[in-house]
Amino acid sequence: MEYLIHILILIGIYIILSSSLNLIAGYTGLISIAHASFYAIGAYVVALMALKLDTPFILNVPCAILLAASLGFIIGAPSLRIRDDYFVIVTFGFQILTFTVLKNWNSLTRGALGLPGIPQPVVFGLKISSLISFLILTIFLCIITLLIIYRVTHSPYGRILKAIREDEVFAQAIGKDVSSHKIIVFILGAGLASIAGSLHAYYISFIDPSSFTVMESIFIISIVIIGGAGSFWGAIIGSIILVMLPEMLRFIGLPASIAANIRQILYGGMLVVFMIWRPQGFMGKYTFGD
Repeated sequence: MEYLIHILILIGIYIILSSSLNLIAGYTGLISIAHASFYAIGAYVVALMALKLDTPFILNVPCAILLAASLGFIIGAPSLRIRDDYFVIVTFGFQILTFTVLKNWNSLTRGALGLPGIPQPVVFGLKISSLISFLILTIFLCIITLLIIYRVTHSPYGRILKAIREDEVFAQAIGKDVSSHKIIVFILGAGLASIAGSLHAYYISFIDPSSFTVMESIFIISIVIIGGAGSFWGAIIGSIILVMLPEMLRFIGLPASIAANIRQILYGGMLVVFMIWRPQGFMGKYTFGD
């Protein structure tokens, strides 16, 4: 039972991550390789505040969202004025920069040693100390995130995002401020990704830079591709599949080193299959990146 709850918590965290990326890449067509950076910012902000300032969960998470959103603006404001491959390169550079800072700023992040002993969260006086209570917290934040994304994508603003994805020049021609809309959605996606990072830090109670590499960003993109870009349910389906897939290898009895390699082969194989025969994913309406 505890193992099942653990898997459900991980699925909830990745639903938040992939849904926030889907808002940027799926609905708006902006391919970002920096999503693990905002994931990391959320994790490190709550961890450092909890460990050094002893501040509560209810304050730490909004601070993480605020910092991630602010960095989203700093990165997005200049880079979203360029298009296509150039924007991808900028987000890739930001991902590398974030990882480098986390690994080398030893006085703050402890570098590769990480931050151990992150205290259990306390929400309105209730200590989240059991797996089931953390699952409830994860489900609550997951629902809030999905409701925000649903309201955004089913609003007039969401229709503008889809217009930008379909034809950015046409959206400009009808008088829409394309740059502002892209910056806003990038900021929103960055802020929502930090929620997943906050949950990750509190749940694992230890973080280090190895959890926030370029490969993690690619994994989040894989969830969006396989689930379906531009689909509300796609990120949910993709998260369930790609989180549960490696767990199934545990029951085969393979050594950990071999299972890890097989997991990467399965991820890569699934991506190749979907990009060739089902580029819109399970639930998607669009081909990823088009």
